[in-house]
Amino acid sequence: MQANFSKRPLRIPWLLIYSVGVVFYLFFPLFIIALFSFNSSPSISFPIRGFSFMWYKAVFENPIFIASLKNSLAVASLTTLICLSTGVLAALVITRYQFRLKNVVRTLFLLPLSLPGLFIGISLLSYYISMGIKLSLGTVIIGHLIYTLPYFFLVASTRLERFDRLLEEAAQDLGCTPWETFWKVNFPIIAPSIIGAATIVFALSFDEFVITFFIIGTQNTLPMMVWSMMRRSIDPRVNAISVILILTSVLLLYLMSKVVDISEIEI
Repeated sequence: MQANFSKRPLRIPWLLIYSVGVVFYLFFPLFIIALFSFNSSPSISFPIRGFSFMWYKAVFENPIFIASLKNSLAVASLTTLICLSTGVLAALVITRYQFRLKNVVRTLFLLPLSLPGLFIGISLLSYYISMGIKLSLGTVIIGHLIYTLPYFFLVASTRLERFDRLLEEAAQDLGCTPWETFWKVNFPIIAPSIIGAATIVFALSFDEFVITFFIIGTQNTLPMMVWSMMRRSIDPRVNAISVILILTSVLLLYLMSKVVDISEIEI
């Protein structure tokens, strides 16, 4: 008796090929940057002349880099803290209370999302000049707040709208004050989303260039420093700076995953 083997058509895993191609497209430039950050030659071209940490040493020995990094961290941290305090309170007011012009207020909070950074930067510069306000890191923080607060408000308000109000009522029936209800019931549930939104705000503020360019004054942030290094020629130290920032971002994500379950973050 002869077995009948039917020939199955060859199935090409197009989805797998596409996924691998997307990952390659996204991460291959990062690999190239990391590779040339260890090149002993200032030339960013193949072949690699040798392996060296000289560009990393040059970065950390540069006082301008240290000062710019401190400024960027200070601006991003303060922007994030202010967004945390004002964004959560604004989201609570919008989602918990009914008042006239509520939709108008919500629209005003989200309006900067539709505005280009170039428009925000020029508008703020004109305002500061007309009011005689000296440009500084403080003016940069105000600009970053206008740019990042809508992102935080959108995430926080969306999460609070899906919050089960019965949990609040049960806590109040058990004798909790509104303040205790927020910290013991609301906050532990919305904390993953709040932390995720705060991380986005920090990253957006740390990386913001267009708005900062118009309202920074005489001081430098890290994006401004990198831009000034790349104006005339390709500086190999930029590759080292990029690798440092990438590794720092990965470390922060790892530490955040130890604090909260990333799968619970709703953005």
